[in-house]
Amino acid sequence: MLSLKNSFLPLILILSGCYSAIFAQVDTTAAGAKDINKASPVTENDPKIDSLPHSMDQAFIIRNIVFEGNRKTQDTILLRELPFKKGDSILLKNVPELFELAKTRILNLNLFQKGNVSVLLFDPPYVDIRIRVTEKLYLLPFPYFKPVDRNLNQWLFEKGASTARVDYGVKLLWDNVTGSNDKLRFYFITGYTRQLSFGYQRPYIDKKLKWGINVQVALGKNHEVLYNTVNDKQQFIKDSGFLRNFFDSKLEFSYRKKIYTTHYFGLGFHSLRLGDTVFSLNPNVINHSGRQIKYGELYYRMRYENVDYTPYPTQGHAAEIFVSKQGFNNSMNLWQLTAKSVGYWRLGRLSYYSLGASGTIKVPFKQPYYNQQLLGYGDMFLRGYEYYVIDGVAGGFVNASLATRLTNFSFSLPFLRRQFPEAVPLKIYSKIFGNAGYVYNPHPGPGNRLPNRLLFGGGIGFDIFTINNVTLKVEFSYNHLGENGIYLQKKEDVF
Repeated sequence: MLSLKNSFLPLILILSGCYSAIFAQVDTTAAGAKDINKASPVTENDPKIDSLPHSMDQAFIIRNIVFEGNRKTQDTILLRELPFKKGDSILLKNVPELFELAKTRILNLNLFQKGNVSVLLFDPPYVDIRIRVTEKLYLLPFPYFKPVDRNLNQWLFEKGASTARVDYGVKLLWDNVTGSNDKLRFYFITGYTRQLSFGYQRPYIDKKLKWGINVQVALGKNHEVLYNTVNDKQQFIKDSGFLRNFFDSKLEFSYRKKIYTTHYFGLGFHSLRLGDTVFSLNPNVINHSGRQIKYGELYYRMRYENVDYTPYPTQGHAAEIFVSKQGFNNSMNLWQLTAKSVGYWRLGRLSYYSLGASGTIKVPFKQPYYNQQLLGYGDMFLRGYEYYVIDGVAGGFVNASLATRLTNFSFSLPFLRRQFPEAVPLKIYSKIFGNAGYVYNPHPGPGNRLPNRLLFGGGIGFDIFTINNVTLKVEFSYNHLGENGIYLQKKEDVF
């Protein structure tokens, strides 16, 4: 077994992520302020300044900013994102770059299908600017059906597409509830998990549009519980009674003084009760002699995001630092530091490459199984290891990819024209990728061979970008064990 002293990769990953996140704070170059990016799924902005009789060095004063198409969204939400305001003086030669940046910031609100910033009227020495947007469908109540396994392949091939491992019910996704880019989430779920959850997020609660709030509450129970990892795979126990009852709550405040950086300050309360059968199989599942554990949580997150298009970045940088303290006694005592950073660079007209790193450390190192989830959970996963989890208290990964846009077209849905009046985009990217990772675990457990060693994988695949900014990923990947396969994923975040 490797000692932590000799296992320096986790520390390197964490420090590099922290450095990238700090460096990103002084990188003021806006991703959307450069020349047109053909690789992005966003269409080119048309500023409407061709064939003008005016000198390109002539200055104009912005007299009016007119919005069109934002039937629900408040003008103040859009005005906050713009790199200019009424009364500013701009040179005609800077208009295309400035308007492209304005469009990038507006689309990154994730409220619109389309957007364009153009000149409405030249009236020297004044100029009127028009911003035209097409709003998305904001209210989406529909049935909920989701396998509970970590990815679709695991559910289809390891679990035999068992309907017993599916959550189903109803979910209500309501974006832009009041026109201020707020979000309402309501889930009524049964099946594998019986859960009721509610969340409301509002980006701004003050007149200066800097402070926001996010409230989330969830409670539920399960017949089946994850109790251990053996041979690098999750082990579950199922019973006719409920083996897991949980309650989670969170109150979070956000602070966004400028455009690219947001600070989050949160506190939470959690309650978990497990059945006796779980403790008989793994006494170390939680660090508590009783069946129930209750603990509080405090955390801080800093997120920097300066990319050309948040749903599918092809240019720019993003970084995140997360620090949390869970529990304040022996039953739960966990400090956690996570750092992430990713960059996207153009390579020719239709191609781009990306490089990212993510690292986590949990102290003290002696933690119960419940606190040891690391690679293979959420967005912390290695491609090529989709069927495995790697538990530990420190580790991370680096990944790189090269992608090229293959198609760029749209099609209509006549039978859904009322719900989707705009043409449905379909953009396909081909890519090649590779990643490497490491997890330190002082007590890896029975048959677990992936902790405390360097892991690497790679492959090729396709990204399919379509309606409502959804990206489906189809990938053929391999790992150092000589295993390979085709895996399906859904892109959820900029990282």
